Amino acid sequence: MRVKLLQFIDNDQMKLGIKVNQGIIDVQQFQNKTEFSFPSTISELLENVNEGRSQLIKLIKYVEETNSSLLNVDEIEFGPVIDSPGKIICIGLNYIPHVKESNMKIPEYPVVFSKFNNTLTGHKHTIELPNVAEKYDYEAELVVVMGKSGKDISEEDALDYVLGYTIGNDVSARDLQMLSGQWLLGKTLNDFAPVGPYLLMAEDVDPTNLDIECKVNGELRQSSNTKNMIFSCATLISYISKFVTLEPGDIIFTGTPEGVILGYSEEKQVWLKSGDQVEVSISGLGSLVNTLK
Repeated sequence: MRVKLLQFIDNDQMKLGIKVNQGIIDVQQFQNKTEFSFPSTISELLENVNEGRSQLIKLIKYVEETNSSLLNVDEIEFGPVIDSPGKIICIGLNYIPHVKESNMKIPEYPVVFSKFNNTLTGHKHTIELPNVAEKYDYEAELVVVMGKSGKDISEEDALDYVLGYTIGNDVSARDLQMLSGQWLLGKTLNDFAPVGPYLLMAEDVDPTNLDIECKVNGELRQSSNTKNMIFSCATLISYISKFVTLEPGDIIFTGTPEGVILGYSEEKQVWLKSGDQVEVSISGLGSLVNTLK
């Protein structure tokens, strides 16, 4: 059974939900209604992912069997699927056509940078474009959420350490990014890392073969497949873990395919602006939509 998780905001509280065909299960609502226990927050799930998944499947079956009332997906306020990771690790230049359009060399090793937690936001949230930059761009990405702690993880075992996968948009201010050899300023403005709307648990996803797209105001800008990555998710996890211990809840943005505005010829570069809507879609994971302000 597929387990599709989300976080939503209710009375200023971040709550765990499960997306099923009939709507959204408010996990906390059922905490005292069953004879079995289950994690009621992402943090509790991360304490024991395998057992927690089994318990959440029992909850899904209970809700279906009892015909319990559910939340309407159109009426909830989505939060980021992970709101307090220890690390947000990002990978640049991970699709060869994107490397070429960026006029850079194909990397011999993964290009690693980071964002801060202030960048995290959710599906349907408005992202403000501050007046500190002008060249705002999108980057559709598959995002890995770690489920277990690991150091020096082998590539063969790497995917066993994953909690699940979600959609991300590595929103970027290119003029800030290129100010120096460090990309951080252009990557870590407030709300510049929307993730969601759902987190599909690892057992239900083949990260090596997922269609990935980005549309701006309904116009297709990016279209590729994760099989075209230079460094696979397993390779990235193994590589990163050689240098730092990966912890439960850490997230990895795995890189974007070709089609970003930066890759256009200069006369065709029309940067993102207030009022634009960016939609990132990945097969099986849904669509992440954000409007810019």
